[in-house]
Order: sequence, then C-alpha cells, then structure tokens
Amino acid sequence: MKAAGMEVTLVTGGNAIDGFPAPGVQHVQLPAVLSSTTGFSGLVDEKGRKVDETMEKKRTALLLEAFHVAAPDAVLIEAFPFGRRQMRFELLPLLEAIRARQPKPLLFSSVRDILQQNRKPGRDQETADLVLEHFDGVLMHGDAQFVRLEDTFPLAADIAGKVFYTGLVAPDAPEPSAERFEVVVSAGGGAVGAALIEAAIDARARLKDTRHWCLIAGPNMPAESFNRLSARAGEGITLVRFRKDFPSLLMNAELSVSQAGYNTVCDLLRARCAAVLVPFASGGETEQTTRAEKLEALGLARMVPEDRLSGETLATAITAATASGETAPLSLSLDGAAETARIILDRLENRSLA
Repeated sequence: MKAAGMEVTLVTGGNAIDGFPAPGVQHVQLPAVLSSTTGFSGLVDEKGRKVDETMEKKRTALLLEAFHVAAPDAVLIEAFPFGRRQMRFELLPLLEAIRARQPKPLLFSSVRDILQQNRKPGRDQETADLVLEHFDGVLMHGDAQFVRLEDTFPLAADIAGKVFYTGLVAPDAPEPSAERFEVVVSAGGGAVGAALIEAAIDARARLKDTRHWCLIAGPNMPAESFNRLSARAGEGITLVRFRKDFPSLLMNAELSVSQAGYNTVCDLLRARCAAVLVPFASGGETEQTTRAEKLEALGLARMVPEDRLSGETLATAITAATASGETAPLSLSLDGAAETARIILDRLENRSLA
C-alpha cells in the first residue's frame, strides 16, 4: 500500500517483531495479548496473565484513539469477522466508530485464501451478518482458480457481491542465499515439529540421499527434542532452530519439505522448487490440509497427511515430488499485495465520483 502512494497506519496487538513494519509506515503498538497455551482458553498478556476487563478497555481506547488520529479513508481489518473472535471486545467498538464517522471510511476484511472449517453452529451466519452490515468488501488473498470462498465458507453466496480475489500475497523473489542446501526442511513454529524433523532424518537415510539437507526446527521446539535430533543428524545434515533467510534458501533448493502455512506456501510458489507438504492438522485444524490438497491437485506439491507421517511415507513423497526433475507450470497470481492496493484505491475513486 505504501508503494502505491498511500499513507499507512498499522496497528498491531501481538508481540513486537524486530524490523516490522518497514520504514515509512506509521505504527501503533497496543499492549500485547497472546493466545493462552496453558489450561484455559482465552487471551493472556506478555507475562502469561489472563487478560481482564481493565486490559480490554485499555486496548480498546488506544485502538479508537489510533483510528481518530489517523482519520483514514479506508480501514483494513485482518481476519475479522471470519476469525479473531476473541478480539470482538475491541473490534466491535471500532466498527461502530467507523460507521459513526462522516464521511464514513471504507471498511475491508482481509482474509487468507482458506478459512478454518468445522466452526460452531451459528458462527457462519453471525459472520455474514457482520459483513453485510458493516463491510464494503472482503479481500480474499488467494487466486479464484486455486480456491474460492464458497469452498470453505458455506454462506459465501450471501456476501458474494462484496468479495474480491487479490491473488496470493507473496513477497518479491529474494536473491538466492550464498549458502546452498539442496533440500530444505522446515518445521514451522517448531512446538509440534519434532515428528517432521525426525521423519526427514529417517527419510534421508532410507533414500541414501547424499545431498546437503538443512533442517530448520523452529524457535519453539523444546530443548530436549532439539538436542535429541541434533544427536541423530549425521554428516550432510545441518540442524538449526531458525534461518532469517529461509526464502533465500528456497531459491537455491531442489526440494522443500514443510507444513502448509500461507506464508510458507507463498515462499515455495515464488521459489518454484519441488515441494512435499505435511499440513498441520492437530486440534481439528483444516486450513493447511485444504491448501495442501489443492496444491497437490495442481501438481505443485506432494502431500503427506500428518497422521501418516513417517520416514517411509516421507521418502515415498520425496521420490514422487522429484521424479520428473521439473515443477508444474504456475498459473496462480502471486501479486496480491499490489492488487489489494489497487482494489482499495479503485473503490475510493469510484466513491468520490458517485
């Protein structure tokens, strides 16, 4: 959006990330809240304390202040109302503030290509009602040839007139890393990635693969698991917790083995290396499995379901993914960032001419 000439104010409410956002973007950081990883559902602060009404009111006030100071022509909310239900305490007041402001800013929901399915009864109707009442558009950051909203949202027809497909939001292709690994294995965040790393070590041995493999365990993998896997990683295997240059590593790679998160898949499609996907599916998660199935159907990846992951199944998938020596043609749009800006500017211009 900044590149398209917009003045951008970004409000974030999770842990601060070094180097984010990029220079030139006005940034408002709310007191951080996180999803609880302990015995209760809900939100916690940076110290693990349950978010109470005082914290909710503080964040809401700061969010509304940021809105009024920015006085935007358009507002883009990530995921809501399709996700982020836990943040309703601050987002519903924001919707009311947007509706009350004159002239009213355009309001868009920004959602990834695939929504989580198996939601509780009534949630879909509630979502559709909020879109119809408050939102001027739903920006689907995917390619309609790949997956459509109705594939994962049953009431898509009710809001069809407000849906825009932007293409996948993939970063520009980076320069290849100076360090070359023929095979790059990434376990995502790492908390549940030990099984993937272990299967990769077993698969390499089964295949008698002599290429250099980089195994990225993730920053959240428990030390005990990391140390155990380090002891198993033999010659030709480099095991690390994190690589900042992950997209650059893929540019040199012949093969990637990873989960099927949105950002990882965008990096893979930009790099155009062969891919094996092991989608995260624990706790009833469906998003990554759907994405992996769609990519496999297009010939862009091979999939190993999480509950069938082993050294044997991974080795079989690796053999299949690399058998032809070339990847399938890519027909999906990866220019979602530029298209998002174009859609918003176009809607603003059309409103000014009305």
